Amino acid sequence: MMQPPAPPAADADAIIEICRQKSVELLRTNLSPQGILAATPGARAESRGYAAIFGRDAAVCAIGMALSGDAVLEREAATGLVTLAGYQAKNGQIPKFVDLRGQEADFWYLGCIDSTLWWLIALHFLDNRDPAAGLRQRFAPGIAKAIQWLEAQEHQRFFLLQQNEASDWADIMPRSGFVLYTNALWYRVKQLYGLARAEETRANFNQLFHPFSAVLAEYRRARLLTHYVMRKAKHRDLYLSFVNFSFFGEEGDVFGNLLALLCGLADREAARRTLRALDRAAVAEPWPVRVVCEPIPAGDSLWRAYMSRHLQNLEWQYHNGGIWPFVGGFWVATLALAGERDRAKVELAKLARANELDGWAFNEWLHGLTLAPGGMRGQSWNAAAFLIALDAVRTGGAAFASRPR
Repeated sequence: MMQPPAPPAADADAIIEICRQKSVELLRTNLSPQGILAATPGARAESRGYAAIFGRDAAVCAIGMALSGDAVLEREAATGLVTLAGYQAKNGQIPKFVDLRGQEADFWYLGCIDSTLWWLIALHFLDNRDPAAGLRQRFAPGIAKAIQWLEAQEHQRFFLLQQNEASDWADIMPRSGFVLYTNALWYRVKQLYGLARAEETRANFNQLFHPFSAVLAEYRRARLLTHYVMRKAKHRDLYLSFVNFSFFGEEGDVFGNLLALLCGLADREAARRTLRALDRAAVAEPWPVRVVCEPIPAGDSLWRAYMSRHLQNLEWQYHNGGIWPFVGGFWVATLALAGERDRAKVELAKLARANELDGWAFNEWLHGLTLAPGGMRGQSWNAAAFLIALDAVRTGGAAFASRPR
Protein backbone atom coordinates (compact mmCIF):
# COMPACT_ATOMS: atom_id res chain seq x y z
CA MET A 1 0.00 0.00 0.00
CA MET A 2 1.44 3.34 -1.04
CA GLN A 3 1.77 6.06 1.55
CA PRO A 4 -0.05 9.31 0.69
CA PRO A 5 2.23 12.30 0.10
CA ALA A 6 2.99 14.41 3.13
CA PRO A 7 0.83 17.54 3.32
CA PRO A 8 2.43 20.99 3.24
CA ALA A 9 3.77 22.16 6.58
CA ALA A 10 0.94 24.65 7.04
CA ASP A 11 -1.66 21.93 6.50
CA ALA A 12 0.17 19.66 8.94
CA ASP A 13 0.21 22.39 11.59
CA ALA A 14 -3.50 23.02 11.06
CA ILE A 15 -4.63 19.39 11.38
CA ILE A 16 -2.37 18.87 14.40
CA GLU A 17 -3.90 21.85 16.17
CA ILE A 18 -7.45 20.76 15.31
CA CYS A 19 -6.72 17.26 16.61
CA ARG A 20 -5.28 18.71 19.80
CA GLN A 21 -8.50 20.62 20.37
CA LYS A 22 -10.67 17.62 19.49
CA SER A 23 -8.60 15.41 21.81
CA VAL A 24 -9.15 17.76 24.72
CA GLU A 25 -12.87 17.94 23.93
CA LEU A 26 -13.18 14.16 23.77
CA LEU A 27 -11.37 13.62 27.06
CA ARG A 28 -13.56 16.20 28.77
CA THR A 29 -16.66 14.52 27.30
CA ASN A 30 -15.52 11.11 28.55
CA LEU A 31 -14.80 12.28 32.09
CA SER A 32 -16.95 10.85 34.86
CA PRO A 33 -16.84 11.65 38.58
CA GLN A 34 -14.85 8.42 39.03
CA GLY A 35 -12.37 9.17 36.26
CA ILE A 36 -11.92 8.82 32.53
CA LEU A 37 -14.10 6.26 30.75
CA ALA A 38 -12.59 4.07 28.04
CA ALA A 39 -14.94 5.48 25.40
CA THR A 40 -17.77 7.96 24.99
CA PRO A 41 -20.75 6.66 26.98
CA GLY A 42 -23.78 5.45 25.05
CA ALA A 43 -25.87 2.34 24.53
CA ARG A 44 -23.24 0.48 22.49
CA ALA A 45 -20.34 1.46 24.74
CA GLU A 46 -22.29 0.36 27.80
CA SER A 47 -23.34 -2.95 26.24
CA ARG A 48 -19.71 -3.73 25.34
CA GLY A 49 -18.30 -2.66 28.71
CA TYR A 50 -16.45 0.44 27.48
CA ALA A 51 -18.26 2.81 29.86
CA ALA A 52 -15.90 1.73 32.61
CA ILE A 53 -12.57 2.72 34.16
CA PHE A 54 -9.93 0.48 32.55
CA GLY A 55 -6.55 0.14 34.23
CA ARG A 56 -4.32 0.55 31.20
CA ASP A 57 -6.59 3.11 29.53
CA ALA A 58 -6.90 5.29 32.63
CA ALA A 59 -3.13 5.25 33.14
CA VAL A 60 -2.32 6.26 29.56
CA CYS A 61 -5.05 8.88 29.75
CA ALA A 62 -3.66 10.22 33.03
CA ILE A 63 -0.34 10.93 31.31
CA GLY A 64 -2.02 12.55 28.30
CA MET A 65 -4.34 14.60 30.48
CA ALA A 66 -1.41 15.88 32.56
CA LEU A 67 0.27 17.01 29.34
CA SER A 68 -2.88 18.51 27.80
CA GLY A 69 -2.56 22.11 29.00
CA ASP A 70 -6.25 21.98 29.97
CA ALA A 71 -6.93 22.86 33.61
CA VAL A 72 -9.86 20.47 34.01
CA LEU A 73 -8.01 17.51 32.51
CA GLU A 74 -4.88 18.24 34.54
CA ARG A 75 -6.93 18.41 37.74
CA GLU A 76 -8.73 15.13 36.98
CA ALA A 77 -5.76 13.21 35.61
CA ALA A 78 -5.37 11.10 38.76
CA THR A 79 -9.08 10.46 39.40
CA GLY A 80 -9.27 7.18 37.47
CA LEU A 81 -6.10 5.96 39.19
CA VAL A 82 -7.71 6.71 42.55
CA THR A 83 -10.79 4.71 41.56
CA LEU A 84 -8.63 1.76 40.51
CA ALA A 85 -6.75 1.94 43.82
CA GLY A 86 -10.05 1.61 45.64
CA TYR A 87 -10.63 -1.75 43.95
CA GLN A 88 -7.07 -3.07 44.28
CA ALA A 89 -7.07 -6.76 45.19
CA LYS A 90 -5.79 -7.87 48.57
CA ASN A 91 -2.77 -9.42 46.87
CA GLY A 92 -1.91 -6.06 45.24
CA GLN A 93 -3.21 -6.57 41.70
CA ILE A 94 -4.87 -3.62 39.98
CA PRO A 95 -8.03 -4.68 38.10
CA LYS A 96 -8.41 -4.80 34.35
CA PHE A 97 -11.39 -2.48 34.76
CA VAL A 98 -13.92 -1.20 37.26
CA ASP A 99 -17.59 -1.47 36.29
CA LEU A 100 -19.11 1.72 37.66
CA ARG A 101 -22.70 0.54 37.34
CA GLY A 102 -22.11 -2.72 39.17
CA GLN A 103 -19.44 -1.21 41.44
CA GLU A 104 -17.21 -4.21 40.95
CA ALA A 105 -13.74 -4.96 39.63
CA ASP A 106 -12.91 -7.35 36.80
CA PHE A 107 -9.56 -9.16 36.68
CA TRP A 108 -10.01 -10.94 33.29
CA TYR A 109 -10.00 -14.70 32.60
CA LEU A 110 -6.30 -15.45 33.11
CA GLY A 111 -5.42 -12.38 35.14
CA CYS A 112 -4.62 -8.97 33.70
CA ILE A 113 -0.93 -8.26 34.29
CA ASP A 114 -0.39 -4.87 32.64
CA SER A 115 -2.95 -2.76 34.49
CA THR A 116 -0.76 -2.93 37.58
CA LEU A 117 2.32 -1.90 35.58
CA TRP A 118 0.59 1.03 33.87
CA TRP A 119 -0.96 2.18 37.19
CA LEU A 120 2.48 2.37 38.77
CA ILE A 121 3.97 4.19 35.77
CA ALA A 122 1.16 6.75 35.66
CA LEU A 123 1.26 7.40 39.41
CA HIS A 124 4.98 8.07 39.24
CA PHE A 125 4.58 10.34 36.22
CA LEU A 126 1.90 12.47 37.92
CA ASP A 127 3.81 12.58 41.20
CA ASN A 128 7.01 13.57 39.43
CA ARG A 129 5.16 16.29 37.52
CA ASP A 130 3.40 17.69 40.59
CA PRO A 131 5.17 16.57 43.79
CA ALA A 132 2.89 18.78 45.88
CA ALA A 133 -0.03 16.43 45.16
CA GLY A 134 1.77 13.72 47.13
CA LEU A 135 0.36 10.79 45.15
CA ARG A 136 3.19 8.40 45.91
CA GLN A 137 2.99 9.15 49.59
CA ARG A 138 -0.81 8.87 49.61
CA PHE A 139 -0.78 5.49 47.87
CA ALA A 140 2.44 4.14 49.36
CA PRO A 141 0.80 1.01 50.87
CA GLY A 142 -0.98 0.21 47.59
CA ILE A 143 2.20 0.82 45.59
CA ALA A 144 4.12 -1.56 47.84
CA LYS A 145 1.44 -4.24 47.43
CA ALA A 146 1.34 -3.76 43.65
CA ILE A 147 5.11 -4.15 43.39
CA GLN A 148 5.02 -7.21 45.65
CA TRP A 149 2.36 -8.78 43.41
CA LEU A 150 4.48 -8.14 40.32
CA GLU A 151 7.59 -9.51 41.99
CA ALA A 152 5.66 -12.71 42.65
CA GLN A 153 5.35 -13.11 38.86
CA GLU A 154 9.10 -12.58 38.31
CA HIS A 155 11.45 -15.42 37.35
CA GLN A 156 14.19 -15.62 39.95
CA ARG A 157 17.06 -16.00 37.48
CA PHE A 158 15.84 -14.06 34.45
CA PHE A 159 14.26 -11.26 36.53
CA LEU A 160 11.55 -10.98 33.88
CA LEU A 161 7.81 -11.29 34.43
CA GLN A 162 6.04 -14.49 33.42
CA GLN A 163 2.44 -14.53 32.29
CA ASN A 164 -0.31 -16.62 30.81
CA GLU A 165 -1.49 -16.01 27.26
CA ALA A 166 -4.20 -13.47 26.45
CA SER A 167 -3.58 -11.54 29.66
CA ASP A 168 -2.21 -8.15 28.67
CA TRP A 169 -3.45 -5.36 26.37
CA ALA A 170 -3.56 -7.81 23.42
CA ASP A 171 -5.98 -9.94 25.38
CA ILE A 172 -6.96 -12.32 22.60
CA MET A 173 -3.42 -12.99 21.34
CA PRO A 174 -1.40 -16.13 22.24
CA ARG A 175 1.66 -14.44 23.72
CA SER A 176 2.75 -16.21 26.90
CA GLY A 177 5.74 -17.05 29.05
CA PHE A 178 8.12 -14.09 28.83
CA VAL A 179 6.27 -11.36 26.89
CA LEU A 180 8.02 -8.41 25.26
CA TYR A 181 5.38 -5.74 25.93
CA THR A 182 4.94 -6.66 29.58
CA ASN A 183 8.64 -6.79 30.36
CA ALA A 184 9.36 -3.47 28.69
CA LEU A 185 6.89 -1.96 31.15
CA TRP A 186 8.39 -3.96 34.02
CA TYR A 187 11.84 -2.54 33.33
CA ARG A 188 10.34 0.96 33.30
CA VAL A 189 8.70 0.31 36.68
CA LYS A 190 11.99 -0.97 38.06
CA GLN A 191 13.77 2.18 36.90
CA LEU A 192 11.13 4.54 38.25
CA TYR A 193 10.81 2.89 41.66
CA GLY A 194 14.46 1.95 42.15
CA LEU A 195 13.75 -1.79 42.28
CA ALA A 196 16.48 -4.39 42.52
CA ARG A 197 18.01 -6.29 39.60
CA ALA A 198 17.01 -3.72 36.98
CA GLU A 199 20.21 -4.12 34.98
CA GLU A 200 19.83 -7.89 35.01
CA THR A 201 16.28 -7.44 33.77
CA ARG A 202 17.62 -5.30 30.91
CA ALA A 203 20.38 -7.75 30.00
CA ASN A 204 18.08 -10.77 30.08
CA PHE A 205 15.43 -8.87 28.13
CA ASN A 206 17.85 -8.42 25.25
CA GLN A 207 19.18 -11.96 25.61
CA LEU A 208 15.77 -13.61 25.37
CA PHE A 209 13.87 -11.28 23.02
CA HIS A 210 16.77 -10.66 20.65
CA PRO A 211 19.27 -13.51 21.09
CA PHE A 212 20.62 -12.93 17.56
CA SER A 213 22.72 -9.97 18.75
CA ALA A 214 23.32 -10.99 22.36
CA VAL A 215 26.24 -12.72 24.04
CA LEU A 216 25.60 -16.46 24.41
CA ALA A 217 23.78 -17.02 27.67
CA GLU A 218 25.65 -18.72 30.48
CA TYR A 219 22.54 -19.81 32.38
CA ARG A 220 21.53 -23.20 30.97
CA ARG A 221 17.80 -22.42 31.08
CA ALA A 222 18.44 -19.39 28.90
CA ARG A 223 20.55 -21.45 26.50
CA LEU A 224 17.68 -23.88 26.04
CA LEU A 225 15.10 -21.16 25.42
CA THR A 226 17.26 -19.37 22.87
CA HIS A 227 18.24 -22.68 21.24
CA TYR A 228 14.74 -23.08 19.79
CA VAL A 229 14.67 -19.47 18.66
CA MET A 230 18.04 -19.65 16.94
CA ARG A 231 17.06 -22.83 15.11
CA LYS A 232 13.64 -21.70 13.88
CA ALA A 233 13.40 -17.90 13.74
CA LYS A 234 13.14 -16.34 10.28
CA HIS A 235 12.94 -12.65 11.16
CA ARG A 236 15.87 -11.39 13.19
CA ASP A 237 15.66 -7.60 13.28
CA LEU A 238 12.73 -7.05 15.63
CA TYR A 239 12.45 -8.14 19.23
CA LEU A 240 10.40 -11.35 19.52
CA SER A 241 6.88 -10.78 20.82
CA PHE A 242 7.28 -13.55 23.40
CA VAL A 243 9.49 -16.49 24.31
CA ASN A 244 8.12 -19.65 25.90
CA PHE A 245 9.72 -23.03 26.61
CA SER A 246 9.96 -24.26 23.01
CA PHE A 247 8.00 -21.72 20.97
CA PHE A 248 8.04 -17.99 20.42
CA GLY A 249 6.37 -15.13 18.51
CA GLU A 250 7.87 -13.42 15.49
CA GLU A 251 4.72 -11.81 14.11
CA GLY A 252 6.29 -8.45 14.90
CA ASP A 253 4.64 -6.89 17.95
CA VAL A 254 4.89 -3.21 17.07
CA PHE A 255 3.75 -1.88 20.45
CA GLY A 256 6.17 -4.11 22.34
CA ASN A 257 9.06 -3.09 20.10
CA LEU A 258 8.23 0.61 20.51
CA LEU A 259 8.07 0.26 24.28
CA ALA A 260 11.44 -1.49 24.29
CA LEU A 261 12.89 1.68 22.78
CA LEU A 262 10.85 4.13 24.85
CA CYS A 263 11.60 2.37 28.12
CA GLY A 264 15.35 2.37 27.57
CA LEU A 265 15.97 -1.31 26.83
CA ALA A 266 17.62 -0.82 23.43
CA ASP A 267 21.06 0.66 22.83
CA ARG A 268 21.64 2.98 19.88
CA GLU A 269 22.27 0.20 17.36
CA ALA A 270 19.30 -1.86 18.55
CA ALA A 271 17.06 1.21 18.25
CA ARG A 272 18.21 1.83 14.67
CA ARG A 273 17.76 -1.84 13.79
CA THR A 274 14.25 -1.90 15.23
CA LEU A 275 13.06 1.29 13.53
CA ARG A 276 14.49 0.14 10.18
CA ALA A 277 12.61 -3.15 10.49
CA LEU A 278 9.34 -1.39 11.31
CA ASP A 279 9.84 0.90 8.32
CA ARG A 280 10.43 -2.08 6.03
CA ALA A 281 7.18 -3.57 7.30
CA ALA A 282 5.41 -0.26 6.47
CA VAL A 283 3.61 -0.28 9.80
CA ALA A 284 2.75 3.44 9.57
CA GLU A 285 1.28 3.37 6.05
CA PRO A 286 -1.11 4.96 5.43
CA TRP A 287 -1.93 5.68 9.09
CA PRO A 288 0.08 5.04 12.25
CA VAL A 289 0.24 2.34 13.29
CA ARG A 290 -0.39 -1.31 12.34
CA VAL A 291 0.22 -3.32 15.51
CA VAL A 292 1.46 -6.55 13.91
CA CYS A 293 3.87 -6.85 10.98
CA GLU A 294 2.67 -10.29 9.89
CA PRO A 295 -0.71 -11.40 11.25
CA ILE A 296 -1.13 -14.92 12.61
CA PRO A 297 -3.34 -16.83 10.11
CA ALA A 298 -5.92 -19.44 11.03
CA GLY A 299 -4.20 -22.81 10.95
CA ASP A 300 -0.86 -21.46 12.17
CA SER A 301 0.66 -23.22 15.17
CA LEU A 302 0.06 -20.06 17.21
CA TRP A 303 -3.59 -19.69 16.16
CA ARG A 304 -6.10 -20.08 18.99
CA ALA A 305 -9.83 -20.70 18.66
CA TYR A 306 -10.59 -17.67 20.82
CA MET A 307 -8.99 -15.39 18.22
CA SER A 308 -12.05 -15.85 15.99
CA ARG A 309 -14.47 -14.96 18.77
CA HIS A 310 -16.91 -12.38 17.36
CA LEU A 311 -14.82 -12.67 14.16
CA GLN A 312 -12.59 -10.14 15.89
CA ASN A 313 -8.95 -11.20 15.68
CA LEU A 314 -8.84 -12.54 12.15
CA GLU A 315 -5.92 -11.45 9.95
CA TRP A 316 -5.47 -7.66 9.74
CA GLN A 317 -8.08 -7.05 12.43
CA TYR A 318 -7.98 -5.90 16.03
CA HIS A 319 -4.75 -7.03 17.76
CA ASN A 320 -3.85 -9.27 14.82
CA GLY A 321 -2.76 -6.56 12.39
CA GLY A 322 -5.29 -3.77 12.82
CA ILE A 323 -4.25 -0.11 12.82
CA TRP A 324 -4.50 1.39 16.31
CA PRO A 325 -4.20 5.20 16.50
CA PHE A 326 -3.58 4.80 20.22
CA VAL A 327 -0.36 2.87 19.50
CA GLY A 328 0.35 5.42 16.76
CA GLY A 329 0.95 7.96 19.51
CA PHE A 330 3.76 5.79 20.86
CA TRP A 331 5.19 5.45 17.35
CA VAL A 332 5.43 9.24 17.09
CA ALA A 333 6.94 9.48 20.58
CA THR A 334 9.54 6.83 19.69
CA LEU A 335 10.61 8.75 16.60
CA ALA A 336 10.89 11.96 18.60
CA LEU A 337 12.95 10.29 21.33
CA ALA A 338 15.22 8.79 18.63
CA GLY A 339 15.99 12.33 17.43
CA GLU A 340 13.76 12.20 14.32
CA ARG A 341 11.55 15.10 15.34
CA ASP A 342 10.82 16.38 11.82
CA ARG A 343 9.65 12.95 10.77
CA ALA A 344 7.75 12.58 14.03
CA LYS A 345 5.81 15.73 13.19
CA VAL A 346 4.87 14.32 9.77
CA GLU A 347 3.66 11.13 11.45
CA LEU A 348 1.76 13.20 14.04
CA ALA A 349 -0.18 14.87 11.24
CA LYS A 350 -0.99 11.43 9.80
CA LEU A 351 -2.13 10.32 13.24
CA ALA A 352 -4.44 13.33 13.39
CA ARG A 353 -5.92 12.29 10.02
CA ALA A 354 -6.59 8.80 11.37
CA ASN A 355 -8.49 10.21 14.34
CA GLU A 356 -10.36 12.55 11.97
CA LEU A 357 -11.81 9.66 9.95
CA ASP A 358 -15.55 9.13 10.13
CA GLY A 359 -16.17 12.65 11.46
CA TRP A 360 -13.56 12.78 14.21
CA ALA A 361 -14.67 9.40 15.48
CA PHE A 362 -11.39 8.55 17.25
CA ASN A 363 -12.05 4.94 16.24
CA GLU A 364 -10.53 2.20 18.36
CA TRP A 365 -8.89 0.51 15.36
CA LEU A 366 -8.99 0.29 11.56
CA HIS A 367 -8.68 -2.77 9.35
CA GLY A 368 -5.01 -3.20 8.47
CA LEU A 369 -5.69 -3.50 4.71
CA THR A 370 -9.12 -2.04 3.90
CA LEU A 371 -8.83 0.74 6.55
CA ALA A 372 -12.47 0.17 7.52
CA PRO A 373 -13.18 1.50 11.05
CA GLY A 374 -13.57 -1.14 13.75
CA GLY A 375 -14.22 -1.32 17.44
CA MET A 376 -15.63 1.52 19.51
CA ARG A 377 -15.85 5.19 18.60
CA GLY A 378 -14.72 7.96 20.93
CA GLN A 379 -11.71 6.14 22.40
CA SER A 380 -10.22 8.13 25.25
CA TRP A 381 -6.74 6.74 24.89
CA ASN A 382 -6.60 7.73 21.22
CA ALA A 383 -6.96 11.33 22.37
CA ALA A 384 -4.51 10.90 25.25
CA ALA A 385 -1.90 9.19 23.08
CA PHE A 386 -2.17 12.03 20.57
CA LEU A 387 -1.44 14.53 23.33
CA ILE A 388 1.50 12.42 24.51
CA ALA A 389 2.79 12.32 20.93
CA LEU A 390 2.34 16.08 20.53
CA ASP A 391 4.35 16.69 23.69
CA ALA A 392 7.06 14.33 22.40
CA VAL A 393 7.33 16.27 19.13
CA ARG A 394 7.61 19.52 21.04
CA THR A 395 10.09 18.29 23.67
CA GLY A 396 11.94 15.43 21.98
CA GLY A 397 10.26 12.80 24.13
CA ALA A 398 11.00 14.33 27.50
CA ALA A 399 8.13 12.44 29.17
CA PHE A 400 9.90 9.15 28.45
CA ALA A 401 13.45 10.34 28.82
CA SER A 402 12.90 11.80 32.30
CA ARG A 403 14.75 10.10 35.12
CA PRO A 404 13.28 9.05 38.48
CA ARG A 405 13.36 11.51 41.36
